[in-house]
Amino acid sequence: MEKRGRVAVVVLGDIGRSPRMQYHALSLAQQAHLEVDIVANGGSDPHMAVKENQSIHLHIMTSVNLQGLSKISSALALLLKAAVQFIILVWFLCLKIPRPDVFVVQNPPSVPTLAAVKLSSWLRRSTFIIDWHNFGYTLLGLSHGRGHIIVKIYHWFEKYFGRMADGSLCVTKAMQHELAQNWGIKATVLYDEPPEFFHPASLEEKHELFSRLENNICHPNGIRDCVTTAQRGPESGAAIHWLDQSSNTLFSTQIGHEIFLKANRPALVVSSTSWTPDEDFGILLEAAVMYDRRVAAALNEDDSVEEEKIWTDISNGKQYLYPRLLFIITGKGPERRKYEEQIKKLNLRRVAFRTMWLLAEDYPLLLGSADLGVSLHTSSSGLDLPMKVVDMFGCGLPVCAVSFSCITELVEVEKNGLLFSTSSELADEFMMLFKGFPERCDTLNSLRDGALATASSARWSTEWETHALPLISELISGKQR
Repeated sequence: MEKRGRVAVVVLGDIGRSPRMQYHALSLAQQAHLEVDIVANGGSDPHMAVKENQSIHLHIMTSVNLQGLSKISSALALLLKAAVQFIILVWFLCLKIPRPDVFVVQNPPSVPTLAAVKLSSWLRRSTFIIDWHNFGYTLLGLSHGRGHIIVKIYHWFEKYFGRMADGSLCVTKAMQHELAQNWGIKATVLYDEPPEFFHPASLEEKHELFSRLENNICHPNGIRDCVTTAQRGPESGAAIHWLDQSSNTLFSTQIGHEIFLKANRPALVVSSTSWTPDEDFGILLEAAVMYDRRVAAALNEDDSVEEEKIWTDISNGKQYLYPRLLFIITGKGPERRKYEEQIKKLNLRRVAFRTMWLLAEDYPLLLGSADLGVSLHTSSSGLDLPMKVVDMFGCGLPVCAVSFSCITELVEVEKNGLLFSTSSELADEFMMLFKGFPERCDTLNSLRDGALATASSARWSTEWETHALPLISELISGKQR
């Protein structure tokens, strides 16, 4: 029997939060029929398809945390952390896993990942491919400034070791041009595309998801808003008897085998964020406040109208021209707690926020059940695209996205989404898209059709087989000759 080729997928980060590298592993195993070793940090579980694939082997490294030392000297902490990570990486790549034909490494982070993979590929007589998601030095520049000496050293390191790769993949044509013109690196564009498990949710899938999330959405600790107060319906005896015979959520009702979406349900808006400085979550908060005030003005409600009366009317089935908005924000990151405190102080009539971290299997279902997606990604380099938007399109979910240099490679304005630059523009888009929701919102429905068309035009497996497989096959066959 001919020996199967082997590839090591390297991520100096949480593998559960690195979907593109998980998709690489699945394609290498399923489409290229290779053995795959994933070397990464733990933290969040990868998708079930990765864990259950017999050809994929997970090797979890220990995360390096030097918070105590960073309080004394941040520069010393960075150097020591990089040195420890380098040793751990080389240990795993040279001694803990079988010799691969090819290493596929995610960039960023560049330090010390690229040097560790280059050394390991030389010691093990393997080749290595860099998958350029962004430029690490531009991310570091967000906190230190592009002119800082540490950022300049990082830039040199990233460029020097980037040129040593045997092959490169990148996420946009703009990045491909930058790598060719200013770095001397020839890269193949491999666009992010949604895998098959991103799709519009059926009524049954929506109802099951809403039932699982009911407590998180409708009964969060210490929060009182338009969702917690108005989630049920009239508390008459007839209503209670009716509820006993049904399965009821904020959005849907099941009676026997029939499932219905409620006419006065809130519009569900989803955003996924890493809660980092390159995504200004404040824009979304300001837009939500503006929406709340503009709806009140459009309905001629003055400050004397109590929010309790509005919520009671909604509970009793009343529909307004503009719906409530429920924002579900998924993701983990350093600024999450800060913004959660700001959300608690908003005191809005028709807008509610929930922050949560979902199972990898539930995230596509949430996107497939939502009415609109919002992307706040601006790109530290201006050359990468938000993968969350790709996932949203895969679920037929139209998107409002922050405008930046290459976003039009993904979002086609007035076809599958809209762009905005300010919170006021985003609030205007909410007003336009949700007027008449859920039955009489033609623009929103048109964008949904466009998102579905975008999803049907390409999937990850097709994109990967066309652009990544030839490069990997060439390197493997070269090593085996």
